[in-house]
Amino acid sequence: MLNVLVPLLTLVLAATPAPTPAAAAATICDKYCDARDPALSPGDREGASATVGGRRLSLHLDDADDMGWASITGGAPGDHVWLDRSFDAGRTWASGSKLGDTATPSGATGWRTLMYNVDDWANKGVGLLRACGQPTGSSTIACTGWARTTWNAWDRRTAAATALMERYNLGTGLFDTTGWWNSANALTALIDNIRISGMGSYRYAIDTTYTKNLAAQGGSFRNDYLDDTAWWGLAWVKAYDLTGDSRYLNTARADADHMAAYWDGVCGGGVWWNTSRTTKNAIPNSLYIQLNAALHNRIAGDTVYLSRARAGWTWFSGSGMINGSNLVNDGLNMSTCTNNGQPTWTYNQGVPLAALTELSRATGDAGLLTRARTLANASTTSTALNPGGILRDPGETAGGGGLDGPTFKGVYVRDLAALNAALSDHPYTGYLQRQANSAYANDRNSAEAYGLMWAGPFDQADAARQQSALDLMNAAP
Repeated sequence: MLNVLVPLLTLVLAATPAPTPAAAAATICDKYCDARDPALSPGDREGASATVGGRRLSLHLDDADDMGWASITGGAPGDHVWLDRSFDAGRTWASGSKLGDTATPSGATGWRTLMYNVDDWANKGVGLLRACGQPTGSSTIACTGWARTTWNAWDRRTAAATALMERYNLGTGLFDTTGWWNSANALTALIDNIRISGMGSYRYAIDTTYTKNLAAQGGSFRNDYLDDTAWWGLAWVKAYDLTGDSRYLNTARADADHMAAYWDGVCGGGVWWNTSRTTKNAIPNSLYIQLNAALHNRIAGDTVYLSRARAGWTWFSGSGMINGSNLVNDGLNMSTCTNNGQPTWTYNQGVPLAALTELSRATGDAGLLTRARTLANASTTSTALNPGGILRDPGETAGGGGLDGPTFKGVYVRDLAALNAALSDHPYTGYLQRQANSAYANDRNSAEAYGLMWAGPFDQADAARQQSALDLMNAAP
């Protein structure tokens, strides 16, 4: 049960509550139907609060029944109070519906709505509620922050997963507010959460994503960018591990084979970043090692994928992209085939750790884990990457990161956790827990959404930020 309240958002709105109106509200029936008497609730937890015109607005949550209601207190007769309900992480809600809209009766100073469902499980609707109110005689409307019950959110891992699924688009099979390759990482984080937490409520997303996107772009999750292809290949390896469904493994093989077609002798080897062969950089090549080693570890009698993974590491380790501080720069200067001196993004530090972990498993070479430990020690102790002890990408600022950057740190902690699990002394457990504790305390809102900066403060929510947070909570529950 999540019982730690974080600072709550007070939102003052114009008279029209929804900037992007959603469909009109419909009655939802889960354990109970909408419009249930709050007196029947077995529990009452305040999920969020706000003030307006001296009144207090409260969102009350019935965790046992996955329902909520709104109240207004300290006011006067004629004060209105109602609920908003959203199924897309609070970006839209039913315009004009004002669930349970009611007015404080004569002689009273406060009132409450009936109870309404948070979620719509019959239609895979993952929801949020907020309480809204308007003092009598005033044009000002205020709402609490969005929040939900602890159904499918009983600890910080499952709460982070559910907040990510609020951004899942059933129509596209991808995650709204982020991009194609980021959605591969979001699905990977979700699959890891299913495995780690045991919560299977969102397994449907695996098949939905696969069937709706198998024919997209180049088919079998291949496209013009070799790193994009690798991210999807690794997601399907995870899906295969969880489900045993061979079609996922076959797709991962197709992705790896697509990448292999873009390995050549320019700069001594390596795969290109894109099919136009413009540059060779760190991320597709470390992913190439990881994906091929992972396939070898799951295909009986394989020699091809193992050979590729070994060649990939031999080239990568000698390419010069690993600098003298044992940090990985972004890529190569193609005119000189030397380290380009570009930023040491966190995901470039993480993927080699997972790659070496898979390759060590494939070969039995413990020296690869020793090398991975050296790289991990460098990145976990780098003051540039960990100012104040909390992980941060170069140049990271509130509201920044674009579409891609918010995914990076999640990849790093996911892959550091894979190495940590493979090492008998689990040396990075404390580091991972420190990151998770900081993000949970300083970078989270009332809806269990996380921002970009794990040291805080919370800046804004999107699927990439949430994916990184979910990777972190998976790594350090």
